Amino acid sequence: MSESVIVADNLTKVFGSKTVVDKVSFEVKRGEIFGFLGPNGSGKSTVIRMLCGLLKPNEGNGFIEGVSVISEGEKIRRSVGYMSQKFGLYPDLTVKQNMEFYGGIYGVSGKHLEERMNELCERTNLRPYLQNKAETLSGGWKQRLALACALLHKPSVLFLDEPTAGIDPVARREVWDLLFDLSTEGMTMLVTTHYMDEAERCHRVGYIYLSQMIAIGSLDELINMPDLQTIGYKQIIIAGDPIMAIYGLLRTQADIHDLTLFGKNLHCSILIQRPIDEFKQQILNNTNCQNLEIKDSKLSLEDVFVILTKRQANREL
Repeated sequence: MSESVIVADNLTKVFGSKTVVDKVSFEVKRGEIFGFLGPNGSGKSTVIRMLCGLLKPNEGNGFIEGVSVISEGEKIRRSVGYMSQKFGLYPDLTVKQNMEFYGGIYGVSGKHLEERMNELCERTNLRPYLQNKAETLSGGWKQRLALACALLHKPSVLFLDEPTAGIDPVARREVWDLLFDLSTEGMTMLVTTHYMDEAERCHRVGYIYLSQMIAIGSLDELINMPDLQTIGYKQIIIAGDPIMAIYGLLRTQADIHDLTLFGKNLHCSILIQRPIDEFKQQILNNTNCQNLEIKDSKLSLEDVFVILTKRQANREL
């Protein structure tokens, strides 16, 4: 996995007076699944469109398999697969008709198309639904169909813009199992997602915020970023009932950093020298909390992105 298949080199895109992508750079190796994360409106989809040759950057350049997105955008569009965040197929056509239509767009026809459709139907389990109209499929089966259509021309690079948005956990797992299979076969993928469990499955992750890439690396590299370690503080998890009473108590305390609610638990940073027994007693004295439990923790990937977002937002003020 030493060869860079996707290269973003200071990609910049301006619409009117607004810079929506600002000097974004990263590389994705062959066979790598690269997670591309960021809040809505941060520039993720715009970066993908530029790398697919669909949108010309104002500055910088991008390369797919060494081919420039600026000078050879048409060639790139024929060689990459793109699955958009919205279901982009034709609802009044059957599964088979959609695959035949997209095969024609990609220049796949005749026996080659038939063989490719058979192969993808086996991989995605779409065969029983070939005569069903796309509009009758559930969200998970629609995503499988969209993925199959994106793979018809055997691209070496696949862009997936929130491929599992709105589908159930079982369907999400099945889609990811297929992505892992494709990765082991050497396909290179860039995937946007808002699900942290999906981001943790990627080989590396990049985080874009307000048009700028502010972090990039493997899961371990991001969690252990020196900039995220607040000197003199340690990470803890607090559990108890009612958790919101604890949250209300701690959210105004100056020595508590990055207080965030995760389901029924609170994640935060506390002064290393502060005795936990004393801290626990303070909570008990000021709330009606039951079953209070406090334990040491490490940053999660979600912690990383929450901290990065808050710090970057404060710099923008």
